[in-house]
Amino acid sequence: MYQPEAYPKPSLNMEKYKQILHYIIDSVGARENIGKTTIYKILYFCDFDYYEKYEKPLTGESYRKINRGPAPCNFNRVVSRLKKEGAIKIKEANYRGYSQQKFISLKKPQTTLSNPELELIDEAIRKLSNKNATQISNFSHKDLPYRATPDKKIIDYRLVFYRTPEFSVRTYPD
Repeated sequence: MYQPEAYPKPSLNMEKYKQILHYIIDSVGARENIGKTTIYKILYFCDFDYYEKYEKPLTGESYRKINRGPAPCNFNRVVSRLKKEGAIKIKEANYRGYSQQKFISLKKPQTTLSNPELELIDEAIRKLSNKNATQISNFSHKDLPYRATPDKKIIDYRLVFYRTPEFSVRTYPD
């Protein structure tokens, strides 16, 4: 099992995180299959894909390995700020007999995100937003950074450089 050697956790960029989360919620939050778990995983893949492609953090969020897949550590804090700003609301819903926490955008997100950032986020949304919580959790369990991390520990971003072709977003030289 992978043992990180004093893994330097990236620094959280709260403003960028708020913008990205609001952008994701505005893009897909109203879809019936999209709840908290699915948003968690879309965020995870945005962050880890960006790190693999550009070798620097996107939001700087830390993700913990839990049973249902990678979970962002500061998610509730960011959601609270977005709610306080009147950008989103949360409601409980029922999706195929399961309780679901829905995040609904109340206004268009204002972003200062770059084109490469937006393109990567849009690609993650395109690839993942058709999945429900079970499907996206099962998918995230196959990603090497998640698999190589001990339970309940923080996932090391540097593990993206060992991803299988199914998950890799970067073209590596032979």
